Amino acid sequence: MSKRVAILLSGGGSNMRALVASMTGDHPARPAVVLSNRADAGGIAWAAARGIATEVVDHRPHGANRAAFEAELTERLMPYGIDIICLAGFMRVLTAGFVTPWQGRMINIHPSLLPKYRGLHTHARALEAGEQEVGCTVHEVTAELDEGPILGQARVPVLAGDTPDSLAARVLAQEHMLYPMVLRRFAEGNRAPVYLP
Repeated sequence: MSKRVAILLSGGGSNMRALVASMTGDHPARPAVVLSNRADAGGIAWAAARGIATEVVDHRPHGANRAAFEAELTERLMPYGIDIICLAGFMRVLTAGFVTPWQGRMINIHPSLLPKYRGLHTHARALEAGEQEVGCTVHEVTAELDEGPILGQARVPVLAGDTPDSLAARVLAQEHMLYPMVLRRFAEGNRAPVYLP
């Protein structure tokens, strides 16, 4: 029986598209729903056009009440019988109230070689620090931001003249390879980290 995957995003969903494209054939998981906090997210339209169920939970009506927003997230996910949540550019910080019940079943991709550069603006910060190498990390989600056990990393060299945008584009290409690889292993029960050169 295939694992049922929810993919949460806030934008165009390029990582979601890579995950969906990978979940075919003998893959142990299938996309059950794509959920966004933004109705205008390009990833929602893309998923709907391919017959994947979609949900939108706008965070704005909840204001600063994260618990209410997360309660609505849970309510919308429940009917789909979700086994795994993949965060793919979901630009909301989730609290322990949401994360703890899903711990061990929720993964995220982050555009740095964790534990370096948690949070936002990773590429600009790496360039400012004079890093020679950057990359991306897939990790289990815990209550601490970008802190969970590492499931995979891919490395990207910093080139002369790189900008945050040029670096982001090359890292994103690696994300599209790493995330599907890790999801497949995770759905099979394999938590051993994988490292791409």
